[in-house]
Amino acid sequence: MNLALFDFDGTLTTRETFGDFMRFAVTPRRRALGAPLFAPMLAGYKLGLVSGTRIRQSVAAFGFRGAHEKHVRAAGERFAADFLPTVLRPEAMQRLAWHQSQGDRVVLVSGGFDAYLAPWCRQHGLELLCSLLEIRGGRLTGRYHGPQCVGEEKARRVRAHLDLVAYPLCYAYGDTHEDEALLALAHKRFYRGVEIA
Repeated sequence: MNLALFDFDGTLTTRETFGDFMRFAVTPRRRALGAPLFAPMLAGYKLGLVSGTRIRQSVAAFGFRGAHEKHVRAAGERFAADFLPTVLRPEAMQRLAWHQSQGDRVVLVSGGFDAYLAPWCRQHGLELLCSLLEIRGGRLTGRYHGPQCVGEEKARRVRAHLDLVAYPLCYAYGDTHEDEALLALAHKRFYRGVEIA
């Protein structure tokens, strides 16, 4: 049995899904209040002046602080069922299915939230390592529970969860600089669908 590690956004999907989920899960009133507040930060992100980690942290804090856990989990279930199938890359999903047909252990390693990735992974028979939202007393605090699962944190989570030397071959799939540490763990690395040295 080999191991296959897949990033989600941009690797298995045609786009980043963080913003889509925020629009799906955050109340219209809070979205309307947040839009002008975050416009400068979004512009800075597009210009490469603001990191993805920082903007995700800020938007999640504003959007989810005080939200009911049940509401967010229900939104995640709907998002996984209704929206995610519309943005999947067919060729990437075929590659994932190929690994499963070979009997490989397939793990999704993503900066996305468990609220929608957990139901999606259950549907597809995948293990999951991802970013978690902090919950206290049935409500979200707006903070992440632990670090965002991006960059070096992806590699750290994989090493903590898996014994890499137990697998003859490790494959990894990613599409941005936030996946470089994940790709570095593998014998066979695929960046934006192309094998790299």
